[in-house]
Amino acid sequence: MYYVVDTEKTFEQASVDLESEVKKLGFGVLHIHDLGKTLRSKGIDFKENCRVFEVCNPVQAAKVLSIEMRLNMALPCRISVYTENGSTKIGTIKPTRMLSALSNEPRLLEIAKEVEDKMIQMIDNSK
Repeated sequence: MYYVVDTEKTFEQASVDLESEVKKLGFGVLHIHDLGKTLRSKGIDFKENCRVFEVCNPVQAAKVLSIEMRLNMALPCRISVYTENGSTKIGTIKPTRMLSALSNEPRLLEIAKEVEDKMIQMIDNSK
């Protein structure tokens, strides 16, 4: 269900490199949620770092929505850079697994596989 890799890079460097890889592979970064920073700003003693990148390829998103509009609730895709017990990780929930839980439409699974392959490439190139 998950695809997660460890990296020797710092949290900051992995974040910069991921953003660059997303753009290189034809996706856009719609927003970056800095969950660690947000939690700490609310007074929560949260030691780890976590940035969630909302990424999207408009052509693929349009294909998904033209087949099943309610899947807008599963978009955009997310890739996270986070720390856990002193190590930096980059990961995602595989789109094929997520969409297969939401729909049995074979055309959607084909699109999800194409997106997933690109997302894994982004993650691997960022580690």
